[in-house]
Amino acid sequence: MFFVAVALLCSASVSWSAPVPCEELLRPLDRLHLHRLEGRFALIAGSLSNLTYLEKFKQRDSATINFSSNTSDANISYTSTILLHDECLYHSYNISLQGSSFTFDGTDKSILSANYVHTSCPDCVLMRMIVESVKRQHLYLFSKRREVEQKEMEEFKAQVACLNMPAPAVMDPTKELCPEETAAQTEETTEEQKD
Repeated sequence: MFFVAVALLCSASVSWSAPVPCEELLRPLDRLHLHRLEGRFALIAGSLSNLTYLEKFKQRDSATINFSSNTSDANISYTSTILLHDECLYHSYNISLQGSSFTFDGTDKSILSANYVHTSCPDCVLMRMIVESVKRQHLYLFSKRREVEQKEMEEFKAQVACLNMPAPAVMDPTKELCPEETAAQTEETTEEQKD
């Protein structure tokens, strides 16, 4: 009889635990601590609301973002690297921060809105972007690690579901990352962007 009572209590406690509401799962960070952004983060997973873009996203082997040291509380720069078909692609961006929201320099807020979203993962960055003109959403999970724990991935999948987006594409942690960008590569990227 004792074991039956314990079993009933255990099953009752499981049924009492309600899922976390979407408002909480998608809560923007109250304040972004810039020291958390310094360094290199590997792309763990991402989802895009547009299936065509999601299929293109799935073609990449790996990706990283590398935030440089910050000298300002309002502006930050980072380099993204994508390994695609055995080729490393580098792009540098400057962004302006306002709380947890950010804009890419030279981009109108009415075209693209973006923010950092709360995550329970201690070494992760969760970026949400909305292309306003076509209502396309992007949600990217980056981490200092190549893989996150199961509960952290489940949280990300729940965040994607709250946005009614397709199941996320998860990066293969065994794929190589591109080396960090050199000064020569930065000059090449800058020249290509001018053309």
